[in-house]
Amino acid sequence: MTVDHDTEILAGFRSGDANFKLTLWDPRANGVRYLKALLYRVSGRLSPLDRERLRRTRNRDVGNPITVRHEGDEIDMDYLRAVQEVGFLADRVRLDGARIVEIGAGYGRTCHALIANHDVAEYHIVEQEGSLRLARAYLRAVLEPAQFAKVSFHAAADAVHAFPADVDLAINIDSFACMEPEVVRGYLKLIDERSHAFYVNGPVGKYLDKALDDHSQGAEQVATALRSGLLTEVIDIFDSEAVHKQSRRFVSVYTPGDRWECAAEASTPVWSHYWQALYRSSSARQAA
Repeated sequence: MTVDHDTEILAGFRSGDANFKLTLWDPRANGVRYLKALLYRVSGRLSPLDRERLRRTRNRDVGNPITVRHEGDEIDMDYLRAVQEVGFLADRVRLDGARIVEIGAGYGRTCHALIANHDVAEYHIVEQEGSLRLARAYLRAVLEPAQFAKVSFHAAADAVHAFPADVDLAINIDSFACMEPEVVRGYLKLIDERSHAFYVNGPVGKYLDKALDDHSQGAEQVATALRSGLLTEVIDIFDSEAVHKQSRRFVSVYTPGDRWECAAEASTPVWSHYWQALYRSSSARQAA
């Protein structure tokens, strides 16, 4: 209980300037500090195999990423996530000799990590034109010439013709949540028709808490984000029960077709509202 004259001073003080001087660094001005703190702690949870994968993935300093140094390794968030994703796949899919298609590869960190750790036969990237230029430049810089020769780059506008037949593994990380729903369904149809396995990793839903990002890109961008993808439900992304409940929708909506089943699924190690799932078709070849 508090007396009336204490009420005003107590209102909201633990998430405001008063407490930022006492026990917390102001998150509005210390974003990089908090990112590095998170990255440092999660780096400590890397398995020995993930450490080996990280060390085999050379030239990670290209582009000047934000890093921490942990047990002698310079680690950034992108490649920490990448080696954990490769580990999830390596336990369940034969990657050596595989033909892989990645939809929405960004600048190519997943491709880099996979090729650095496995002798894949082919790696096809399907991306928007602007990102393709970046991915091509980045992967040429970080991969050995023989590795880079395995990578093919395809414009998203030509996906129907560029998506190879008889693919061992299709991958999407993050970007399905940013696409128009009919575009996502089109890719899932291609995966159903042309791939034996599918790995997806991304958010289980949307958030609308302005305190998280101050809606810094504007109301129009927020509205676009809320209607993009197949999972448009707004949830509290820091409520473990809400995230797990919505993960059931995630596993369901990304099933490419009737002949597919989810072979493995799990939360991701870093972001609270991200999930990952691996699907296999009934015609899939035996995985190692």
